[in-house]
Amino acid sequence: MDSLTWDLTLAGLAVGSAAALTGIGLIVTYRATGVLNLAHGAVAMVCAYLLRQFTVEWGWPLWLGVTVTLCVLAPGLGLLLERAVFRPLALLGSDPVQTLVASIGVFVLLVGGAALVWGQGARPDAPQVLGDEPWVQLAIVLALAAGVWAVTRWTRFGGELRAVVDNRPLAVLRGIDADRVASAGWAFGSFTAGLTGVLLASQVRLDPYGLTLLVLQVIAVAVGAGMHSLPIAVAVALGLGVVQAQLTRLHPSGWGEPLLQAVGANLFVVALLVSALVLPGIGGRDALPRTATARVRTPAGVWVVAGVLFLLPLGFAGSDLHTSVQVPALAVVLLSLVVVTGRGGQISLGQAAYAGLGALFTALLAAGRFPGLPQLPPLAALAVAVLLVAPLGLLTGRPAISRHGLALALATLAVGVGVSRFVFDQPYAASGLGIARPAGFGGDRAYYVLELALLTGALLSVLLLRRGRTGRALAALRDHQAGAAASGVPVPLLKLGAFVAGAALAALGGGMLGMGLRAFDPAAFDPVRGLLWFAAVVVLGADSVIGALGAAALLVGLDAGTRGGVAAAVIGVLAVLVGRFPGGPYEALRTVTERLRAPRRELRLSASGEAVRARVVAQAARAETSQAPDVRGRGGAPGPPAKGVGRPVPSREGLAVVRAKGADPSVAPRRTGPRPADLPPGPLTARGLTVVYEDFTALDDVSLEVTPGRITAVVGPNGAGKSTLFHCLAGTVRPDAGRVEFAGRDITRRAAHARTRLGIARTFQQLAVFPSLTVEENLRVGAEQGRVRDPAAVDRTLRLLGLDGPLSRQPATDLPTGILRRVELGRALAGSPHVLLLDEPAAGLDTVEVEGLSRILRALAAEGTALLIVEHDLDLVDRLADTVHVLSAGRIVATGPADRVLDAAARTVGDRS
Repeated sequence: MDSLTWDLTLAGLAVGSAAALTGIGLIVTYRATGVLNLAHGAVAMVCAYLLRQFTVEWGWPLWLGVTVTLCVLAPGLGLLLERAVFRPLALLGSDPVQTLVASIGVFVLLVGGAALVWGQGARPDAPQVLGDEPWVQLAIVLALAAGVWAVTRWTRFGGELRAVVDNRPLAVLRGIDADRVASAGWAFGSFTAGLTGVLLASQVRLDPYGLTLLVLQVIAVAVGAGMHSLPIAVAVALGLGVVQAQLTRLHPSGWGEPLLQAVGANLFVVALLVSALVLPGIGGRDALPRTATARVRTPAGVWVVAGVLFLLPLGFAGSDLHTSVQVPALAVVLLSLVVVTGRGGQISLGQAAYAGLGALFTALLAAGRFPGLPQLPPLAALAVAVLLVAPLGLLTGRPAISRHGLALALATLAVGVGVSRFVFDQPYAASGLGIARPAGFGGDRAYYVLELALLTGALLSVLLLRRGRTGRALAALRDHQAGAAASGVPVPLLKLGAFVAGAALAALGGGMLGMGLRAFDPAAFDPVRGLLWFAAVVVLGADSVIGALGAAALLVGLDAGTRGGVAAAVIGVLAVLVGRFPGGPYEALRTVTERLRAPRRELRLSASGEAVRARVVAQAARAETSQAPDVRGRGGAPGPPAKGVGRPVPSREGLAVVRAKGADPSVAPRRTGPRPADLPPGPLTARGLTVVYEDFTALDDVSLEVTPGRITAVVGPNGAGKSTLFHCLAGTVRPDAGRVEFAGRDITRRAAHARTRLGIARTFQQLAVFPSLTVEENLRVGAEQGRVRDPAAVDRTLRLLGLDGPLSRQPATDLPTGILRRVELGRALAGSPHVLLLDEPAAGLDTVEVEGLSRILRALAAEGTALLIVEHDLDLVDRLADTVHVLSAGRIVATGPADRVLDAAARTVGDRS
């Protein structure tokens, strides 16, 4: 091995050791707490600054500064974050995305705080802790990895750690101190972050952004190891470090030279792109914090105030007006996050990349340097740049189809970092590209007027998108993706559309920002900006257009005329408050204000309380009329429905068509529900379905038929395969063998939303409603996306299910379970289905509500709907089902009329459940 190769190998081992430290810290924190700590790099940066403060500014000995930084301050910072930020989230049972927002808040808070305290300039005098040889650093990495492996595998604490990660509530019930485990994980993770920072500070630029972003991009090491395996993380880090160092010796000629140089300098970024976009993702939940989904109506007066505030800069002059020019442009960029994140519910940490591409393409087009296109006037260049960038939204939209939650966050972050490193940091982009303003708008005041016009157009577009059919579909996608697909929403296409629209808006805002600055500045669109923008929009109301305008004014205004970092610090504080205020600071302030303004009158029952009172009244009335005819119709006609929101009985129109089994067949029921004009086309049939999960066979050659006009039930013990069969019929699971047919057509490969549009609707065992939409809007989603688009179906279904009146205008959140079951059923019925698949429809309902549900289902069957019910309540199955299939161990063991097979089913359930 020649000396150059050896020297490069040593340099690569040094870089790889630092990356391995990052991977170890991230994995330990994730395994102990379930948190993907994006603030790891910010903690490293703060520790590096603290060591420099102790040794350079205050003159401490190096050993004392290192000891205090690594053994006291770094673990202490981790304990503080766990106690003040992440423990409240864990106690509230928050999902991983809430912790992601909190970690981004910590990230921007530490970055902003460092910029305020130490300034934004680079510090070249950071102390060097170890020598140039990497062996000590490598030994530290290997010792830490071996120690963590031994502790997690052979000690009691390791068993407690695994138990907390697998199921924190269950671990607590077993007597494990989950808080102690989490605190240890955070302390160790912060220690490794601090160690990474003090080792790298002397080798790279020490500033609030450079070191932070450098550590952030080596998150690829942990992701490549699946956030689990320490040996893989260490091996990946060392391998990438050595390969990256060796690539610097290659100097090919021709077009490949700049590409190879870019890859050689950013190999960890390439690894991040591969691990985030190609490898299986981590985390699967995709709910955003309530601030992103809360239904908050903006008073008209707020719009008036916002309009006045945005017109005020027209009276400014000089630097104040020049600073104000940035606000409308940034507002347009943040509106792109309202579309993607606020309305569509998709995490996007890479919007800064699309904004930067909009500014870069505008500059290149206006200068005549864009390949294949002539020089264009500034406004035309901006319009063409938007058209060119919009399709690039597929870079993040395509991964969003199959990735959710943390995996999607990493994918979008990887795209943002990749664009920054491979496009913005290249010489042609950093060579001082100027962007001329349009003719007649050269002055700041005239250009501000143009920006207001463009912002108004963007606002109207976003408002129309949010309020229309597409907006309701996006809200359904955000609130419950599986429920949206079951309503007929084409989820993949809608996600792509959201990201493309978001990329177009971001490009428009980026181009406007570049024109305002009269130049393309790569630093204005680095990935740290993207994280800051995301946090600002989320904490101020991700689905609020007025929140985006306020966030833009806040971000620009706080940093104007002050030391940089104020805006980041303020947004960081608001973001970390997610744990203390689950609804977000904006909603907390709004709630307090409403309580202070509300008149002090007598106490009133909530919607849930009114429902309970209605049930009590209804049960008392039933007790007084216990000799009344059977509600099933065998002894006479049913009585009028009880008033109150808590009793799910059909309306008078609906009751007129109810005919129980055995009713006079000569009396034909009249149509009241949203039924199609044509007759049902045929049965839904399963033929030889087989589903195997690794070594477990969930379904083994299962066949059945769901016939129009009849109620078919599937019963069996837990683990029998009922849910798997249901998902195969609904289109959310594809069988390994066999096929699903509808009216003689093979639909096995049809997606869930496509089956809904064919006329196969479903409900869920766990309620699938859209809480940010009203009851009526929930049903409207089903009517707009289902088999038949019939606007009148919404009103008919509301009346049929007793959801009309004031109840229809209430948001579908915090309502009683009985009402929400009817909302979900109504959404399925509003699309005029031929087949209705019901997964434990009586779950959570009381006796009165179950009786009302039974009447509704019998009425639907009488009108020709084919119904399949998966239910544990055998009494309900006995009253409803025409045919019962008993499933056990993945096979159908009995089929026939309810009275013949339910006794055997009861014995089977009793033996296996």
